[in-house]
Amino acid sequence: MNAIISATELASELAGGTPPVLLDVRWQQGGPSGHAEYATGHLPGAVYVDLDADLAGPAGSGGRHPLPDPEDFAAAMRAAGVSRDRAVVVYDGGQGWAAARAWWLLRWAGHEDVRALDGGLPAWRAAGGELTDEEPAPKPGDFTAAPGAVPVLTADEAAALARRGVLLDARAGERYRGEVEPIDPVAGHIPGARSAPTVDNVAADGTFRPAAELAERFSALGAAPGAEVGVYCGSGVSAAHEVLALAVAGVPAALYVGSWSEWSGDASRPVATGPEAG
Repeated sequence: MNAIISATELASELAGGTPPVLLDVRWQQGGPSGHAEYATGHLPGAVYVDLDADLAGPAGSGGRHPLPDPEDFAAAMRAAGVSRDRAVVVYDGGQGWAAARAWWLLRWAGHEDVRALDGGLPAWRAAGGELTDEEPAPKPGDFTAAPGAVPVLTADEAAALARRGVLLDARAGERYRGEVEPIDPVAGHIPGARSAPTVDNVAADGTFRPAAELAERFSALGAAPGAEVGVYCGSGVSAAHEVLALAVAGVPAALYVGSWSEWSGDASRPVATGPEAG
């Protein structure tokens, strides 16, 4: 199954007899809820899902966006109309991070048919897709969580993977190098991690680069099919986008959900700065 779906493909499926459940996951780091933007216009039938409230647990020692309680997450998905035997398509305002977080969490919780709208809302608009301000009242779904369907890394496992395999840092290069750190208490990266900014996964219009180009990019970083690959970012959101890009390229990858927000919160953990060694 493809991990992404184009706007034209989605329009065709929505016109079919069994359309997918649509989840609108607009979100801005540090900003207000995306519900206000959703209310002004969204894909017909889409239900709004709040990343901070529904796709993460309370911030704390486990990072800014730790895993949500599985039962709480499943309840939020059921309320949005998600069922185990019905396809789900997630989208956001175009950056792709929040949609990827929803895609990854549903996969982690055991849903087998989840795709992200490639390019998000801008791609839908560019393809001539309609928007509505009507908020649906979905029939509750029957989704139940079965956590662990995709791999997750702890801090110690991420450190070990950086030594024996490939650990990618999805943040901007200047944050990886420790030149700036606008959010977390310490600047730098996990020793042995390789810089792989998420922004390099997409073209100028916000859609993913072709699978062959992504495969070439990740192969140059050591993340080729057969390699043991993990990804982290600031708090496990943009890293989900990197995991999605890797899936498009045909490379399975584990996610370190706590990411730098967890790692840098523990003063005993080592920190590297500067460009990659070697």
